[in-house]
Amino acid sequence: MNFAFTEEQDELRNIVRSFMEAKSPETAVREQMETDDGYDTAVWSQMAEQMGLQGLHIPEAYGGSGYGYVELGIVLEEMGRGLLCAPFFASVVLAANALLHSGDEAAKLAHLPGIASGQTIATLAFTEPSGKWDEAGITTPATATASGDGYTLSGTKSFVIDGSTASLIIVAARTSAGVSLFAVDGGATGLTRTALSTMDQTRKQAKLEFDNTPATLIGEDGDGWNVLSTVLDLAAVGLAAEQVGGAQFVLEMAVQYAKDRVQFGRPIGSFQAIKHKCADMLLEVESAKSAAYYGLWCASEMNDELPSVASLAKAYCSEAYFHATAENIQIHGGIGFTWEHPAHLYFKRAKSSELLFGDPTYHRELLAQRIGI
Repeated sequence: MNFAFTEEQDELRNIVRSFMEAKSPETAVREQMETDDGYDTAVWSQMAEQMGLQGLHIPEAYGGSGYGYVELGIVLEEMGRGLLCAPFFASVVLAANALLHSGDEAAKLAHLPGIASGQTIATLAFTEPSGKWDEAGITTPATATASGDGYTLSGTKSFVIDGSTASLIIVAARTSAGVSLFAVDGGATGLTRTALSTMDQTRKQAKLEFDNTPATLIGEDGDGWNVLSTVLDLAAVGLAAEQVGGAQFVLEMAVQYAKDRVQFGRPIGSFQAIKHKCADMLLEVESAKSAAYYGLWCASEMNDELPSVASLAKAYCSEAYFHATAENIQIHGGIGFTWEHPAHLYFKRAKSSELLFGDPTYHRELLAQRIGI
């Protein structure tokens, strides 16, 4: 294992960071937050056509570039740094990974090229109004049609990332064989979408209601949870990388303000209390990077450590990011408490990310189970 990024990976980071700085400044983030779709279609097209980001991790056989999970993590880290408003996580990290690990060659050929090209906005719908992230929380029934050539779904999925705009929805539902995965067209009959009002409007969520909605089985009937558990581990690692990007940015924001803000004739960074806050933030952010990067390596190798490292990274990076954003507001003082300050955009993203796919307490319990404690 090499603990350093390669020159090619560093160059990828530089290119993506430059793109994010140009296309996702604070003004653009605030504009997209106020829209129904939550992203700029022109920027989304540029990401696909000029940068090839949507297809970065998708194998060449399905229209992608075939890079590993470390490269995808670098992209996610830079997107977290820039608070990019786009359906990238839903399409590439959730839906594409579900297809890739489904073992369904026909489904891969049908859907992955569209995701790689940016033409298909996809998402994964598995959480229900109960808010549970485990297998027991999936209760939506899937019923085989009379002709036996398809299924219908009836039930409700909630907290679906970019569920309002997705043209392809991969749904976890129950058949007589157990949890299975299904593909639902965004324009299918019986599908009702309701945008949710959330604290973090940089990442849109929706409630999806299915009423005898036509669906196509993906993979083996009853094998859905085996696929989904792997996808959720990969998503936890990807989210940890995104959190690290945001945490690094707010650390830099806090340190710069501590240097620039003068009180009593001296920069506030010269005061012990502020010094200690910045030092503690640095320690936590660097530790979070170590956890996230190791998780990315495990995901790239798909080794046996992935489940435990995914929960470890998600728990630690969630807390480190949230603490960094809270301390950033404190260091900024009065101006940091105003809604107009960018510190609050990161604070809200940190809080929503902390809860996404299970909070730190959930993942610590999951980690304990996975390592046999």
